[in-house]
Amino acid sequence: VYIGARVIGRPQPSSFDGNAKAQAALGISPRELAVLHEIAAGRSNKEIAAQLNVSPNTVKTPVANLFEKLDATRRTEAINKARELGIVP
Repeated sequence: VYIGARVIGRPQPSSFDGNAKAQAALGISPRELAVLHEIAAGRSNKEIAAQLNVSPNTVKTPVANLFEKLDATRRTEAINKARELGIVP
């Protein structure tokens, strides 16, 4: 017997708060957080720059700062650590 999603209802998405304590402890700025969310979405520096209306070279600074603050050497490592800390979904 098939019961559709309309009958049983859809699961409600859990609220995501972004772990403000971890952000503050690491000293992540609002610009760095915006860049981190874009990195988590799989965007390149060039795509992030277009999204934030800045130069691609301007994106490199927050990326480098995030790597240092998250003690990461790669984008994937930074995202994994940010997810573990609950900074990005």
